[in-house]
Amino acid sequence: MVDSGDRAREEFFSEAQEIVEGLGRDLLALDEAVRTNKVDPDVINDVFRAVHTLKGLAGLFGATRMATLSHELEELLDNLRLGRIEISASVLDLLFRSVELYGRILQNEKDGRDAPMPEVDDLLRQLHQDAGPSATGLPDDNYDLDPGLLSVLTEYEEHRLRTNIASGMTLFRLRVQFHLATIDQALDDLKITAKPYGEIITYLPTGAGADQDSIELDILMASRAPLEELQRALHQAGAAVEEIPRRNNNGHGRVAPPGMPSMSAALRGGAPTGVSRAVDLTGSMAASPPSSARGNRKGELSSIRSVAQTVRVDIHKLDRLMNIVGELALVRSALGRLVERLRAAPTERELSLDLHRLQRTFDRHLAAMQAGILEVRMVPLGQVFDKLARVVRQISRDADKLVNLVITGAETEVDKLIVEELSDPLMHMMRNAIDHGIESKSVREAVGKPAVGTIALNAFQKGNHVVIEIEDDGKGIDVDKLLDAALRRGVMTPEDARTTSYREVLNLIFQPGISTKTDVSEISGRGVGMDVVKTNISKLGGVIDVHSEPGIGTKMTVTLPITLAIISALIVRVADRLFAIPLTNVQEAVALDEATVRQIDGREMITLRNSTLQLCYLARLFGLNEEEELSARIAGLLGGARGGSAARPAVGGRRGSDGRGTLGLREASKRKYIVVASVGARRLGLVVSTLIGQQDVVIKALGPSLSSVRGFSGATELGDQRIALVLDAPALIEEILHGGDRQRNDPRSTHG
Repeated sequence: MVDSGDRAREEFFSEAQEIVEGLGRDLLALDEAVRTNKVDPDVINDVFRAVHTLKGLAGLFGATRMATLSHELEELLDNLRLGRIEISASVLDLLFRSVELYGRILQNEKDGRDAPMPEVDDLLRQLHQDAGPSATGLPDDNYDLDPGLLSVLTEYEEHRLRTNIASGMTLFRLRVQFHLATIDQALDDLKITAKPYGEIITYLPTGAGADQDSIELDILMASRAPLEELQRALHQAGAAVEEIPRRNNNGHGRVAPPGMPSMSAALRGGAPTGVSRAVDLTGSMAASPPSSARGNRKGELSSIRSVAQTVRVDIHKLDRLMNIVGELALVRSALGRLVERLRAAPTERELSLDLHRLQRTFDRHLAAMQAGILEVRMVPLGQVFDKLARVVRQISRDADKLVNLVITGAETEVDKLIVEELSDPLMHMMRNAIDHGIESKSVREAVGKPAVGTIALNAFQKGNHVVIEIEDDGKGIDVDKLLDAALRRGVMTPEDARTTSYREVLNLIFQPGISTKTDVSEISGRGVGMDVVKTNISKLGGVIDVHSEPGIGTKMTVTLPITLAIISALIVRVADRLFAIPLTNVQEAVALDEATVRQIDGREMITLRNSTLQLCYLARLFGLNEEEELSARIAGLLGGARGGSAARPAVGGRRGSDGRGTLGLREASKRKYIVVASVGARRLGLVVSTLIGQQDVVIKALGPSLSSVRGFSGATELGDQRIALVLDAPALIEEILHGGDRQRNDPRSTHG
């Protein structure tokens, strides 16, 4: 049983990670707002609140380093909120750096490591230096604002008032009445209505109300909109709008119209007891509400039910559930075999029908359970894409390039485990696109391109796969430099270079040590990264394709399965072994006509549906003896035909005593099938001995000793104590189509 302390600690890590991810998204929004000069103070407040929450969580669970960093960040963000320091690129860099270090601190805490982190200490020193001076002075006295109002403004409200006046905003007074029972929701609705027109700075009670269950508020708002437009916009909310008069040159203000007393009237003694203090920016009354409000409050406190409708679940628990579903699938298969046996018994017909109905109900519920578990495992790719946006910002700044990242399809969902493993490969691809693809500002302008380069990150679902595209409008891949690098490193010979196709040349970027850059930087140039990308994508059962046009740009396409937990597979026999091929990689299966097989460039091909298809004989690839299996199958056929006779079958075309030759049986048993496997645009014909059927399987890992064996993604149990290896179709296609099987798949060797 899990200890309650361990469970609470896991909750801490989950909640802290969610806050850090949300913090990263808010910083990206803030960065965009700074570039467009449209900074929303609510975004800064959201960042401040996130850091404040992290500080509290870290203190509660003893994460001292995280608490210290949060404290320094809180000071910096508070100064930003209050206008003590300006939002600049250097300040944003510190904030983005903090998000990155938060992730590393969390990982260290989770692993129980307390090793020194000098980068955190350096950041703390920078944050302390950039704390900024304290702000002084009251808001501009150009408006006829009552001194009583100014005396109760919070420091943040004073800053927002000063900022709005300095930017040329006009100040307005809104008079509105709310029912005490619904004041919170009504205020939120009013804020939403008013936000497109300006900013609500503060509000406080006037001391009046229609009855004891209502309260009247004066709201101070800054806006560029004309008075008439504001009155029309806020009329539905029941707000009376008036422009606050400016002071005359002699320093005396105009008198407010009748019926609209000063906002600070309550502060000068006009308010009843219990409503004597201002309402802060969070919308909560600072003082005790009237008795009727207290009664309402008491009713609210009678319920402590959580409003959250989400539950955090460890992914390993879902794995265990999926394994149980796999076991139930075996039970379903056994139940199906039992139904078939009862059907064959004439006396058990009624029992057979009842059991068949039960089996169908069981099938439906099992399918619903399987779909439900898979749905829970799905998470949007936006979790990774948000992190990539921060990476693009940092790398483009380091490379001194202007880059605009356009993201589409972030809502596309894949298995949680796949999302976690995608982070590093996609980061390498982004790094490659910025450093190798996007040109500098001067180069782009010289060739007539926009100064700002564009990287498009797109994701969409295609059948049972997810496709992720990363496309840049840079200079493209220089194939001549790529070939030179490959020749220098001995990856290919000059003869191979002359016969290699354009697509194969582009794929050289995935070879270790190959780089088109002559200078090595912190970003790239060492020839490592893209080979790791390909390896990691292959481990996830996916493939990566690259397309590039000189001067136009480069597009990389990653194709991945939606989930690796449970799959529908085609069960096949190769010699005397069973294998499972994921149906997501199966286009079709056809009988093989050996007479149509021809050899092209040392490879066996057929023409299928007007296109050329390369073949791979799995028995030969895996070193399996088909002759022994063929003899055993013939023996079984003859034994069954002769009523279980112990006579040995003739082999090699000899005739038996019944006048029938075994040659026909041998020819029938030698029939093979082609399973057309595909990943993306690549196809390969896998030649198998027998097609068994379709079955849902749960993939089990092969273990450490076999994890490095290429071509297999795991194993699965089929029932009746039968085990099948699950083929890694993308890895096989990659290896065979790129010549990895030429020696084992030598057409001069015998097969069949």
